[in-house]
Amino acid sequence: MELEEGSPEAKRRRLQCDEFAAVASCDAAVAQCYLAENDWEMERALDSYFERPVEESVLESRPSEPGTCVDLTSEETSDSISSKTSPSENTQQEDGSMFSCITWNIDGLDLNHLQERARGVCSYIALYSPDVVFLQEVIPPYCSYIKKRASSYEIITGHEEGYFTAIMLKKSRVKLKSQEIIPFPNTKMMRNLLCVHVAKCGGLPSNILDVWEFLGKPKHCQYTWDTQMNSNLGISATCKLRFDRIFFRAAAEEGHIIPRSLDLLGLEKLDCGRFPSDHWGLLCNLDVIL
Repeated sequence: MELEEGSPEAKRRRLQCDEFAAVASCDAAVAQCYLAENDWEMERALDSYFERPVEESVLESRPSEPGTCVDLTSEETSDSISSKTSPSENTQQEDGSMFSCITWNIDGLDLNHLQERARGVCSYIALYSPDVVFLQEVIPPYCSYIKKRASSYEIITGHEEGYFTAIMLKKSRVKLKSQEIIPFPNTKMMRNLLCVHVAKCGGLPSNILDVWEFLGKPKHCQYTWDTQMNSNLGISATCKLRFDRIFFRAAAEEGHIIPRSLDLLGLEKLDCGRFPSDHWGLLCNLDVIL
């Protein structure tokens, strides 16, 4: 049955085609074909597209066998990294003496060069192999792409439609105990609070610290949204803001977690001429003292 032009469902399907095409680097006709064959379910359609025979695939530079996942943490990257902390200093300590996390607003709402930007974000995650990744402004096709690449992570999302937050847990390092989504009833921007419970280390005191302030307010990672340096949005005015922050609350007993370093990610332009996001990502390393 054909949909009426201008109907809500027709508009939703056009948006799905645009999102599919942006991630798969194909035209709208190909996107519509795959979506229609999969009952307009985005994840199924992308799985079908990505799992085509190797000779048909144009997404990956290194094709894999149909149906297999690419382990994100084992993939090398050629992207230039300009973080203040070198990758070797961020290597995970298997004895549990260090914990690392990344938080990043990846701007999935911007469909320009979405595939290249998603690959750029994945390259940083592959390089630093953090225990936990917090992502904001994720959209369904972006999430599906990450799931295909990040087989070593468990991914929990705050929504399945529109745009949402996601938390990635490294399976070898973090065990998921439970999760919950706390809705914001008055939001006009589809916002909610996504919580995952992964560990318990004594009682938690009331004091919560801002990691950037705790580390002495280092200038090199003060601003996570900087229109002077980041040209993705094409904003002529200079705006420098610390939109993205990491807060922590130390355990009262049975060990301590102490922030050690904080650095920006995504400071280099990709080959497409854009940054991975209009926000810089934050990489935080913490010492775990048992």
